[in-house]
Amino acid sequence: MVIQKLLSGNEAIARGAYEAGVRAACAYPGTPSTEILENIAQYREIYCEWAPNEKVAVEVAQGACFAGARSLAAMKHVGVNVAADPLFSLAYTGVNGGFVLVSADDPGMHSSQNEQDNRYYAKFMKMPLLEPSDSQEAKNYTIAGFDISEKFDVPVLLRTTTRISHSKGLVTLGERREAALKPYKKDVSKFVIIPANARKLRISLEERLKRLKEFADTFPGNRVEGNGQEFAVITSGIGYQYAKEALGDRATYLKLSLTFPLPEGLIKDFIAQHRKVYIIEEGEPFLEEQIKALGLNVIGKEVFPRIGELSAAIIKEKLLGHTLPVSITTHDVPVRPPVLCPGCPHRGIFYTINKLGAIVTSDIGCYTLGVLPPLNSLETCICMGASIGNALGMSKIMPDKKVVATIGDSTFLHSGVTGLMDVVYNRGILTVVILDNSITGMTGHQNNPATGFTVKNEPTYKIDIEALVKACGITNIWTVNAYNLAEVEAALKAATTCGEPAVVIAKRSCVLIDKSARDIYTIAGDVCTYCKSCLKLGCPAIENRNGKMVINETLCNGCAVCVQVCKFSAIGKAGAVNA
Repeated sequence: MVIQKLLSGNEAIARGAYEAGVRAACAYPGTPSTEILENIAQYREIYCEWAPNEKVAVEVAQGACFAGARSLAAMKHVGVNVAADPLFSLAYTGVNGGFVLVSADDPGMHSSQNEQDNRYYAKFMKMPLLEPSDSQEAKNYTIAGFDISEKFDVPVLLRTTTRISHSKGLVTLGERREAALKPYKKDVSKFVIIPANARKLRISLEERLKRLKEFADTFPGNRVEGNGQEFAVITSGIGYQYAKEALGDRATYLKLSLTFPLPEGLIKDFIAQHRKVYIIEEGEPFLEEQIKALGLNVIGKEVFPRIGELSAAIIKEKLLGHTLPVSITTHDVPVRPPVLCPGCPHRGIFYTINKLGAIVTSDIGCYTLGVLPPLNSLETCICMGASIGNALGMSKIMPDKKVVATIGDSTFLHSGVTGLMDVVYNRGILTVVILDNSITGMTGHQNNPATGFTVKNEPTYKIDIEALVKACGITNIWTVNAYNLAEVEAALKAATTCGEPAVVIAKRSCVLIDKSARDIYTIAGDVCTYCKSCLKLGCPAIENRNGKMVINETLCNGCAVCVQVCKFSAIGKAGAVNA
C-alpha cells in the first residue's frame, strides 16, 4: 500500500535520513534548517544531538561515519562557515559509512545576516552537490546522497533553500532500509591528515571527482523535460519550480539535481540542440559560470537578478514582458517591526545598559532586537560569538570608552567562550553580559548544553555558566535577576568601573517557556501623569491609547519591569494569570 504524507522539505529530509538507515544525526539550530534534527529526533533508531556549534556537529557525525555508520549533519548556510575546517578535510579522507551535510540557505535573508550561496562550498570543498526542488526530492536525494557517498567514498552536500525547507508537498513514504555498519579498521593513511598523507589523498580525491563527473551524466535527477519551442532552460532547485510556473509548456527544461560535478555531456548536448539557452537559478551564477567556462553560450544573470529570492513573477517579467505585480499597501495599517516579546527578560537589561552611555556590541539571537527603537541599544552584530571579540578590539582602540558585549547563553557556548578567553589572555577591560534565558530562543526553544536536557528531552549534565566563566579566568562576576532593574544596574555599574574584565550573568527563563503563575499589571489612570516613561521599554503590552497609557492585559506576562520604571507608582497588580 502506498502511503503519502504532507511534509515540509525539512521533515522530508528527516524521513529520508530514517529510510536511508542513518544511525547518527547532529546539528546546531538555525533557521531554515532547525526542524530537520527536531524531526529526526523522533526516530528512536537514530542517535541525535544538538551540538554546541556546527563544527562540533560535523566532527561528531564524522566520527560516527568513520566508525561505519551512515551519518548526517544539518545547519543553516552560515553554519557551514563555522564547520568548514573539518569538512574540507573530510573530502580528502573520504568516508566509511555514508556522510551527508545539509546546508539550508536563506535567499532574501529572512532570518540571516547574509545570503551566501553555499553551492560554491561544494565546488570549493570538492564534494558532490544535490539540489532538491520539492519535498519528495528532498527525501529521495537524502537517500541518494548516502548511496553516492559510499559508492564514491566522498561526503555529499545536500543544499536546500528557505522555500524548499518550509514549503510542504506530498511525499511517498518508504520503509527504513537498515544499512549495516561498515567494519571499522585502523587506516592512518586515510584518516590522519598529515601533509604526507594529504598529498596522496588530494590525488585520490581528483580521481573520485572524475568518476563522479561521468556519473552525473547518468544520474536520473539530471534530465530533459518538456518539448516547448519558445524557450530552452537549464535550471535547478527552487528555480525549476519558478521556471515551470512561469513558462509552463512553452519551454524545454534541462533539470539539474546533481549540480557538482556538472553533467557536462548532458549540458553540451542540450545546448547544441537549441539556439538560445537561459540559465534560471536563484542566487549566484553557480551553474552559469561553470557552463560558460566550458565555452558554451548561455544567458543568465545579465537577465535575472542575483540578489534576493527568485520568483515566477520575475521570470515572467524578464522573459514574457509581464509587469511585476504591485504590492498592495494600506497607509492606515501601522508598521509592525519584530519586537521582543512582552515580559522578555532581555528588555530590562537593554533599558538599563542605555543609562551607562556605553558602546554595546551584540550577537545573533532574540536580543539582537535590542537594536530597534525605543531601546536603540546595540551598535554591532556580525555573527555568532563576535560580540566579545568585537568588544575587545574596540576597547583596545578606545580605552577611554565603556564597552559592553551582550551575548545569549546558547551563543556563548557556541562560540563566545573562546572570545572570553581572549579577553582574559590579552588583558581586555570590558564587560560581557550573558543573557541567560535557559534556552536557544530565536530558533524556537531548542535545548543546549546549559539547559540540562538533550534534543530528545533526556536529562543530562547541565553546564554551569558561572563556573565556566570562572574557569576562563574571570574573577569579577555578578549573577543577577534580569527582572530586577536595581540589581541589574548595580551590577553593570560595578562591572564597567572595576578596571578589569567582568561578566554579568542576567538570568531569567524565556517568558514563553516559563509557565509559572504570575501577576499581571494595570495602569491607574488617576495616578498616571502621562510622562510616557514606560514606553521607553518598548513592551508590546503597553499602549498609548487615545492619549492615555494602558496595559493590554491579554499581552502582559507579569515581568513587573514597567512597575520599576514608573516614577509615580501608577502601575500596580491587576490579578494573577497562568502564563
